[in-house]
Amino acid sequence: MTDTSRDLEPSPPDPAKQTPRPKRLLTQNSDLRRIGVWNWSIPALAARLANGRTIRTCPAAGVCARVCYARNGTYNIPSVRARHVANLTYVLDDPDGWERQMTAELNGTRFAGRWIRVHDAGDFFSDGYLAAWLRIMRSCPGVNFYCYTKEVERFRRLVEPDPPANFKWVYSYGGTEDALLRDGDRVADVFPDEEAIHAAGWHSQDASDLLAVLGPAPVGIPANNIPRFQRLQGNQTLSQWQADLDAQRTARREGRIKGLDA
Repeated sequence: MTDTSRDLEPSPPDPAKQTPRPKRLLTQNSDLRRIGVWNWSIPALAARLANGRTIRTCPAAGVCARVCYARNGTYNIPSVRARHVANLTYVLDDPDGWERQMTAELNGTRFAGRWIRVHDAGDFFSDGYLAAWLRIMRSCPGVNFYCYTKEVERFRRLVEPDPPANFKWVYSYGGTEDALLRDGDRVADVFPDEEAIHAAGWHSQDASDLLAVLGPAPVGIPANNIPRFQRLQGNQTLSQWQADLDAQRTARREGRIKGLDA
């Protein structure tokens, strides 16, 4: 897959494969509309663009990719998938134009005092993309922003030293950078159900997604009611599942090294 850790660079233009620019960038899915939150989405995990370029939109995804709600159901409707690809294409082909349009849209009266969830699908896939969002947030002080992210190392470098005052985030377990999380981080984990959340002494955000950043911590998320995903996850949390997988990979790697040394 394409390396998305670098700064944003415009894709080579191909007039025959131009993706129409969205007229409005922010939308509301049914769950977020209920609590008055707007959202911005790009494809979950990865996407292939019209010019053939493949972009990994969730570089730090781990076991979460196996049970990702944003790769299921309405997210697979062709019109929804096309919209998310169009959003990503805009960011990559014309990052300056996208940033200007996003900033102008957010400074409209409609969004004054509102909350924006950055990504109900996808993540901050490069330093340049995250930096652009930080500039947007600082340019829109009357708007509130929040996100879930698995990009722990990127946030340590680019966000934590000087975060925008109107931005809150929660690190979500189930990614390849789980081991970088430490005491004091605001974290969220996906549990098999509500009962498991309460039994662990965590705090559910099921009543409102904003509880992930505004409610008590640590944050528990009940698994989506998708039978095949529930079977995959079983009775474990995503953090437990990821830790087990990491331990297995470490054991295999150490076994190979010992075999080479023998």
